[in-house]
Amino acid sequence: MTQPQPNNPLHGLTLERMLNALVERLGWAELGRRINIRCFNHEPSIASSLKFLRRTPWAREQVETLYLDLVGAHSQGRAQARH
Repeated sequence: MTQPQPNNPLHGLTLERMLNALVERLGWAELGRRINIRCFNHEPSIASSLKFLRRTPWAREQVETLYLDLVGAHSQGRAQARH
């Protein structure tokens, strides 16, 4: 059984879900500009990107950071709009 992780904003999120959200929001071209790795810039696909990211910790960390930056900014904007 897994332990609760209240301070981990990525808990329960899969890499595939994060990548799909980034591609939907930014598109491959912008994602490749922000994180310059070949799997985002040369014939990009979800499958090839996931394979690379699962084997490359530094690249996965960059994707997670970008995801948190975008989702965090989006969530804060919604919270401020409610006030």
